Amino acid sequence: MTQTRTLSMIEALVGTAIGFIVSMIASHYVYPAHGHAFTFGQNLSITAIFTVISIVRGYCVRRGFVWLHRVMGWA
Repeated sequence: MTQTRTLSMIEALVGTAIGFIVSMIASHYVYPAHGHAFTFGQNLSITAIFTVISIVRGYCVRRGFVWLHRVMGWA
């Protein structure tokens, strides 16, 4: 079964939402450990930028594999 574009987007969004939460928690500890102190708003902004990048990346990779699957004729 080939995955639709909508399902590809949903998959990318769900995976990234989980990553967003993990990143917000991790950055609370990682940034200070490396000498950087950000406010919650700054951390949110930085994480949001990388989240958008991650959504686009995940969607493109998924669609690329769907295309490859179709071109190669894999079942």
